[in-house]
Amino acid sequence: MDTKNKLYFAIHAGSGSSAAFYALSSPSVPNIGAIYGFCCRLDDDDRWRMNDLGKSSNDLLAKDYYLNGASLEVKTTTPSNVSFKVAGNKDSKSDLITGDIEGKWTDKAHGLTVTQTWTTSNILRNQVELENQIAKGLKLDLATSLSPEKGAKTAVLTSVYKQSGLHTRANLDLFKGPTFTADAVLGRDGFLVGAEAAYNVTEGKVTRYATAVGFNAPQYSVAVHALSNLKVFTASYYQRINRDVEAGAKAIYDPKSTHGGVSLEVGTKVYLDASAFVKAKINNAGVVGLGYTQALRPGVKAAFGLALDTQKLNDPNPVGPAHKVGVHFTFDS
Repeated sequence: MDTKNKLYFAIHAGSGSSAAFYALSSPSVPNIGAIYGFCCRLDDDDRWRMNDLGKSSNDLLAKDYYLNGASLEVKTTTPSNVSFKVAGNKDSKSDLITGDIEGKWTDKAHGLTVTQTWTTSNILRNQVELENQIAKGLKLDLATSLSPEKGAKTAVLTSVYKQSGLHTRANLDLFKGPTFTADAVLGRDGFLVGAEAAYNVTEGKVTRYATAVGFNAPQYSVAVHALSNLKVFTASYYQRINRDVEAGAKAIYDPKSTHGGVSLEVGTKVYLDASAFVKAKINNAGVVGLGYTQALRPGVKAAFGLALDTQKLNDPNPVGPAHKVGVHFTFDS
């Protein structure tokens, strides 16, 4: 089968207030994607990459805009399948520096991955993943965290089962409720439909539910979500206009935050050459976002972000959030 006509499905049931429904079609993507780790094509090993329904639009409007100070990420990998990542960020508003160090060990032969993280907030995180060992298409995941100073702890057990045209996921938050969350997505000929529900075991009631529908084609995708117990609605679209230009938009109706109105954001991404791209977006509040990413050399990338509140450009003493700027550097060996 031509990879352009393949469609792959996935979902995510998180602990947040909204569901994330996952799917990915395989449009033709320019080769520059390989420099940044973007998906250029799909093969059998990539079919279950977790990409949510509407993710193309979400990534276009949210990723690669570094607006909150300076951040740094360093990644290294050893020959024995152990990788390390150190990340840090200095917030431009508070001047607070935060960071974490992560170690990951992978045993591909047995489908086992162990990840441990220690943050500057003294939070210890552990994650153990086991995939395709008990049954083909089944993945088990145990994620825990511990804050020794506060005595806070979390533990979430997740199972994912995936087959062609079907992807289901369920997790149990052991210390919050406990709460059981499950969701599923079905897809056929580019059309997808998904639903999510969360059940509090102690209270004996459904605490959250949501649904979504969408359509994915090689060059565009659309998605509609009904979130927060069908009280918040979002609609998004994404289109690859040509080899070098992408465009997308997202509308959100939330009675609590938009005061009966609809918030709207539209953006675009333009590849300048094989090592650089620019992004721009604007919302109905008049905030303009700009992003520029440049691959300096293999494994070294610099990104710059700028946000301007056009309604406060001539205000010498603006009240509330106004203009923001940021920079991010990535070193990956």
